[in-house]
Amino acid sequence: MESYEPERLSSAQLAAMRRSLTSGRGALTRRSLLRASGMGALALGGMATLGACGIPPAKRADAGLASDDHSAKEKEVTFSNWTEYMDVSEDEKGRPTLEAFTERTGIRVKYTEDINDNVEFFGKIKPQLAAGQNTGRDLICVTDWLAARIIRLGWAQKLDPSNLPHAFANVSAQFRTPDWDPGRAYSYPWTGIPTVIAYNVKATGGRKVDSVTQLLDDPKLKGRVSFLSEMRDTIGMTLLDQGKDPGKFTDTDFDGAIGRLQKAVDKKQIRRFTGNDYTADLSKGDIAACVGWAGDIIQLQADNPDIRFAIPAAGYITSSDNLLVPAQARHKTNAEKLIDYYYEPPVAAQLAAYINYVCPVDGVRDELARIDESMASNTLILPDKEMAAKSRSFRSLSTKEETAYEEKFAKLIGA
Repeated sequence: MESYEPERLSSAQLAAMRRSLTSGRGALTRRSLLRASGMGALALGGMATLGACGIPPAKRADAGLASDDHSAKEKEVTFSNWTEYMDVSEDEKGRPTLEAFTERTGIRVKYTEDINDNVEFFGKIKPQLAAGQNTGRDLICVTDWLAARIIRLGWAQKLDPSNLPHAFANVSAQFRTPDWDPGRAYSYPWTGIPTVIAYNVKATGGRKVDSVTQLLDDPKLKGRVSFLSEMRDTIGMTLLDQGKDPGKFTDTDFDGAIGRLQKAVDKKQIRRFTGNDYTADLSKGDIAACVGWAGDIIQLQADNPDIRFAIPAAGYITSSDNLLVPAQARHKTNAEKLIDYYYEPPVAAQLAAYINYVCPVDGVRDELARIDESMASNTLILPDKEMAAKSRSFRSLSTKEETAYEEKFAKLIGA
């Protein structure tokens, strides 16, 4: 595990975070476009916190050690999650799966929707983690790059496999061994977020669009193509199209992807780089085809039958939001029991039916079909074996790499 070295974020990294918060994953909806409304100044304040050297100059030697676990005597667990990321009853007054967990185990769940974006949330919990103090949370849900950072700094507790039999057995193969947490020793995925190719079949004249090469080179799409302003998604998809592995690429590979995209910018093939604001243009047909996020596509398809998606033969990028137990959490065992509960297929299916993101739990198809057959057959929620085999993750980056890559990407997209 690496020791912490102070890292002041570069202007390019801060710009990338601002893009994420205002129009990228930081503004991605958790089912209904509500998530972005609560960010504002808090999110930018979180970036300022990260940009300063407020974290002590070295990781505490005991930072990842648990305080005494009070789970046996205190039947409770505090869970911080994103907005609209948990099932809700029809009258919107209850949370059925959480209530069933409490009824079964006697463990009361204090559930808080206090994560508006990764950067702002990290700004909230960083001082306590750095000081070796309890954050007041037993379970948190953060995106893979932040999960990797927290684990690397020793600020997440190692999970006890004996409390996670369902999770260990049922986590899908595509999520089982991220490079930042091999074997899922510290984390388990809550959902997957695929990056795919989307197109408006009316705007393409009935033609299918299913490759990055087509987006970059097809003259019939000139000026009606968009890519994402999130570096990992756009570069990851381009690397795959060039036959490179986003999990193992080199500086030369990265530069090759930048060069490939720059050519398309120069010849005006690419109309623009966007956050999730591409959705309106795609639905209207102003954008004929693009790189986009699966969660957006599911929502668009509900209102527009012309919206289609494709999984490139070269593969696609999937990121994930992940459950971790912070260092010094008071109720580690109770948190592990809650993680494991959501890996029971009937429970996982109930959650997936509500939030409509990729379910990382094997064995849920029949359970989900009992709830909604159309969801059970939607590969953006339950990837089939062929689609799952094409999923790739963007590798972890060092601070030096992230600074250099974001600067090159910012120049490409004119940010």
